Amino acid sequence: MRLKKVKKMRKFIRILNGAVALAVAVIFSFVIYGNAAYPDTFYVKNSSDTVIDHIYYLSYDDEKSVDYQSAQSVGGQNSDLTLLGVIPVKSETVRAADEDTVLVSGDSFGIKLYTDGVMIVGTKDVSVNGKTVNPSKEAGISVGDIIVSINGEKVYSSDRVSEILNDNNGEAFQIKINRNGEYRDFSLVPVYVESEGCYKAGMWVRDSTAGIGTVTFYNPSSGNMAALGHPITDVDTGEIIPILDGQAVETTVSSVSKSTASETGSISCDFSNKEIGVLNKNTRQGIYGKYSNKVDLSQFSEYEVALSQEVQKGFCQIITTVDESGPQVYSAEITRIYQNDDEKNMIIKITDERLIEKTGGIVQGMSGTPIIQNGKLVGAITHVIVNNPLKGYGVFAQTMLELSE
Repeated sequence: MRLKKVKKMRKFIRILNGAVALAVAVIFSFVIYGNAAYPDTFYVKNSSDTVIDHIYYLSYDDEKSVDYQSAQSVGGQNSDLTLLGVIPVKSETVRAADEDTVLVSGDSFGIKLYTDGVMIVGTKDVSVNGKTVNPSKEAGISVGDIIVSINGEKVYSSDRVSEILNDNNGEAFQIKINRNGEYRDFSLVPVYVESEGCYKAGMWVRDSTAGIGTVTFYNPSSGNMAALGHPITDVDTGEIIPILDGQAVETTVSSVSKSTASETGSISCDFSNKEIGVLNKNTRQGIYGKYSNKVDLSQFSEYEVALSQEVQKGFCQIITTVDESGPQVYSAEITRIYQNDDEKNMIIKITDERLIEKTGGIVQGMSGTPIIQNGKLVGAITHVIVNNPLKGYGVFAQTMLELSE
């Protein structure tokens, strides 16, 4: 009899241990999920925004409770994301957010950029008296560097750089370089190529670029436009182009080459002479500038900008221009969300057969296409996934809004 009781007790303990282990595993799973699924910075619109999905809570000590007005004035307060208000998941920065509205576009536009300095996009060996040399490499200058000045003279064009370097008697030039935001000085000695009758520095330079994209929105509170959702980079170096002067011009879509699994398609546009804005900021999350007062904003639609944590997987719509009919609404789906990535915040899949028939999915020129979900602007398309053109990446609209202020 006593032996039976011992066996029952052991069985009960094993069951209890199993139940505890299962509970710990479930809790641990929820903690891991919460840590990955929710952003490190949480935005609240009022002091009652403390419960998330009925499972996760923003918890604080009574003496250190997050006050909406304080978060608004100081830019953020520390808090804890907890499971059921008890189990800590991770630390959060809580910031106040207004219910901002913008005028959403989806129209195509032309981009003309002139660099702040002259970008080095390539190097080339030079043959002199049977020997191969490269003056720019020997000086320590690299692809992606931006020439700011030569012998104290600021330079803004490729032609001027060539003129200065060719006006040479064999002496060294003092070159000021902007390399990733840091300014450095180099001594460059070009070599004379007798067969060409000129001096060579062994580098290729560029001072401007052009392209097309999609306007995401106009921010009435700042007067700024936001577009692309990604930076404009040099085609050869991949470096972000620093803007000296930029123009946004009106375009008309002339044709579209469809995307396939092996090749990304593109929109072709005719540029007009009508300037619609001035571009002055080129960032990892888009380009920004001032709209011209000649732009007809009545064609835009007003939407509230969603907070990053409001974006959900599921049905959404995009507004984009792929023919002469202008911005049109198409159906799509958000399949994944990355809350803590700086540039790629979501994956979006095109589901509208009308758009698929026209473009094969996402094509070059659609960057900046607004993404609408639950009546709010949630993001903008930034890149196509090359081997699957039905899918692409998007950036949060909230990030673009902050950059447009």
